[in-house]
Amino acid sequence: MQSNKRNKNGLKIFISILAILVIGVLGYVYSIYANVKDTMDTAYTPVEVETFRTTNTGTEADASETADEESGADVRALTPSELLEAGEPVSILLLGVDTGDLGRTEQGRSDSMVVVTINPHTQKTTLLSIPRDTYTEIIGYGTSDKINHAYALGGTAMSINTVQQMLDIPIDFYVMVNMAGIQEIVDAVGGITVESPLAFNQNGYDFVQGTNQLDGEAALAFARMRYEDPAGDTGRQGRQRQVIEGVIRKLATPETLLNYQAVLETLSANMQTSFQLSDFYTLQNQDYLGAVGNIEQQQLGGTGDMMNDIYYNFVDEAELTRVRDLLQIELELE
Repeated sequence: MQSNKRNKNGLKIFISILAILVIGVLGYVYSIYANVKDTMDTAYTPVEVETFRTTNTGTEADASETADEESGADVRALTPSELLEAGEPVSILLLGVDTGDLGRTEQGRSDSMVVVTINPHTQKTTLLSIPRDTYTEIIGYGTSDKINHAYALGGTAMSINTVQQMLDIPIDFYVMVNMAGIQEIVDAVGGITVESPLAFNQNGYDFVQGTNQLDGEAALAFARMRYEDPAGDTGRQGRQRQVIEGVIRKLATPETLLNYQAVLETLSANMQTSFQLSDFYTLQNQDYLGAVGNIEQQQLGGTGDMMNDIYYNFVDEAELTRVRDLLQIELELE
């Protein structure tokens, strides 16, 4: 009887400990959910952009509609969120703007523009860098100029419209981060590792050719340098892509998950996006995660030249066709 009593007492203790652990785990999970929801609610900033239309003869835009509305058989049949739910390829425009960088408080310009396509069918993600000096039509402003001026003239919406028109693809989502935020995000994930193609000095940091461990301030210096790079702005954009890729990979590590609150606080303060919380969770689908683990980097080429005493990057039709075809294939538009 004493033995049975001890067993019963032991079982009660075990059940009590198990219950406490379950409650603790559920509380932790809820805390994560609540923090993520608060961050996404704060960062969620939808914008009205021109609807992308695909036709047999090319593309056109209708300024009277928003990007997530249907209008006619030639409009993509699904909204961006529905595309994710259906497991279809999606595109994202990443904007790194210089608002808040070096003490700026004005609107600023898009210092970095990267188009991301994620294809869960081919398990592939493509990062395409667009040189900020690229000469193109600024949609909605009635002129042609450097593409990074689109953000200064009309914010995120004008940047999206301009990229859609130039690359002949729809932009489903956008993520905008200010340059000061890049530094804070890298620090929040505990630093990143990059492979520098050359040795150089920038802002007091000495970068070696090969592997470099970077904190936030060093990462910003690494991504910013342009004039010492033989490849000029193309080299700078390659390093920017490395920083972005480094952050993406670090976000999936156990260390970052344990430090999720600092990461979320940083994102909340420095990011705007059209992703909603439900979209974020859909991206956790194994097919999308597999695609993010297989990244291909691309660069929109061109030739640097002066026009009216201003430097531009001029992209010829052959290069535009190459990039358009590549992205349309990745988004399965053909």
